[in-house]
Amino acid sequence: MPETINAGDSSKITREYFDSLLVEMRHIDGVLPSTKLELYGETFSTPIMLAALSHLQSVHPEGMAEAARGIKAAGAVMWAGMGEDAELEAITATGARTIKIIKPHADNRDVFKKIEHAEKCGCLAVGMDIDHAFNRKGEYDVVHNLNMRPKSFDEIRDFVKATKLPFVIKGVLSEQDAYKCLDAGVRGIVVSHHHGHIDYALPPLRILPVITKVIRKQIPVFVDCSIDRGMDAFKALALGADAVSAGRVIMGPLGAEGAEGVRKLIAAMTEELAGAMAATCSKDIQHIDPSLIWTPARKL
Repeated sequence: MPETINAGDSSKITREYFDSLLVEMRHIDGVLPSTKLELYGETFSTPIMLAALSHLQSVHPEGMAEAARGIKAAGAVMWAGMGEDAELEAITATGARTIKIIKPHADNRDVFKKIEHAEKCGCLAVGMDIDHAFNRKGEYDVVHNLNMRPKSFDEIRDFVKATKLPFVIKGVLSEQDAYKCLDAGVRGIVVSHHHGHIDYALPPLRILPVITKVIRKQIPVFVDCSIDRGMDAFKALALGADAVSAGRVIMGPLGAEGAEGVRKLIAAMTEELAGAMAATCSKDIQHIDPSLIWTPARKL
C-alpha cells in the first residue's frame, strides 16, 4: 500500500516549494562555471555535501565510513551525525574533511567530551543539532536511549568557546535564532527543519532569503532537507546558501554501490548544478543572481 502522507507533512511541503521555484535562462556573456567551494580555509570541488546522517550500517556495512570514502572521492565535505567515537574515527581516517554534529545531550559534559573528541579526530568543524531537544509530543527527546535537553544562548556560547574549531548550529529556521547564533559567536548555521520535526514547518528555501539578510555573509549558511538533485542545490545557492547537504537521496546509491555510488551521485548532482550555472551566466557559486529565481507570487 502507498505510504500515507499527512496534509501538513513538512517534507512534502518542502518538496512542493522547491518544485514551484522556476529559473530564468541567460546566455549572453555566458562563461564556463566553477563549482568550487571555499570553506573554513579549505577548497572543495562542489558545494554539495553529505548531510549529518547516522546509523547507516543498515544501508551498507560500515555505512558512514563508506559514505565518507565516496565523499572524499567527490571532493566534497562530509558531515557526521550521531554515532560512537570509533565511528567518527573511522570516518576521519578516510581523509574526508568532516563536520561533526552533536545532539543536545542533557548532560553538557557529554557535549564537551564529544567536542574534544572531534578536535582529536581532526574535524573541519563541530556543531550541534538544536532541533532534537523535544519530541513531537512536546516532551524532552530521548534518542537511542540518550536524554536530550534544549540549550540556552549561554550554553551555546560556552560550546563555541570550548573549541578552536568553527562551531555550527543545525536547525535554524527563524530570524530570531539566526541573530542569537551570530551573537553567540557561531561560525556557521544550517537552515533546516530536520525533515519535518513539526508539521507545516516553513520550507528552508522560503525563509532562507530572510535569514541571509540577518547573517549578511558574516558566516556560512548551509541548507538541507529535500536536496535531491543539482537544480535543488542551484536554487538554494541562488537564494543565499553557501553550500547544501544531500541526505536521504544517497541511501540507494550507498546501498547499491557503496562509496562509488555516493561519488557518482555527488558528481551527477554537481554536473547538473554546473549545467544550470552555465545556462544562467553564473560564473561561480558566489555569483548566482537571486533574481534568476521566480516564485509563484512573482509577476512580470
